Amino acid sequence: MTIKGENINDYKGFYKNNRGLSWVLAIALFSLGGIPPTAGFFGKFFLLLAGAGKGNYLLITIAALNMVISLYYYLKVIKAIFMDANDNPIEQVKTSWSPRIAMIICIAGIIITGLASGAYQYIHSLVK
Repeated sequence: MTIKGENINDYKGFYKNNRGLSWVLAIALFSLGGIPPTAGFFGKFFLLLAGAGKGNYLLITIAALNMVISLYYYLKVIKAIFMDANDNPIEQVKTSWSPRIAMIICIAGIIITGLASGAYQYIHSLVK
C-alpha cells in the first residue's frame, strides 16, 4: 500500500489544488539547490569560496558536482508540482492559521537572509 505523497509522481499537479504550499515547497527546494537570492545560495557560495581559499580544488570539484546532481533532483520535484498533469492530484490541504504563519516566516527568512545578508557587498568587493 502506497501512501499519497510518498513518490514524486504523487506530486504531479500539486499546484492545481495547493497553490500556496506549492510555492513554499518550491522556494525551499530552490534554497536547498542553491538558487540565488535564497539563503542556500550563499551558504554554498561561501563553502566553495572557503575551499578555494585553502586550495582544496578536488573537494570543490566534488562539492560542485554534488550540487549540480542534487539540483537536478530538486528541479524534477518542482517540474512535477507545476508542469506535470495528474488526473487524481493530492486533495487541497487545509491548515489553520498557525502553520500558515510559520510557513510565511520560514519563506521570509529564506528570502530575507539571501537578500540582506551582506553577501552581495562581499561579492562586489571581490570583483573590484
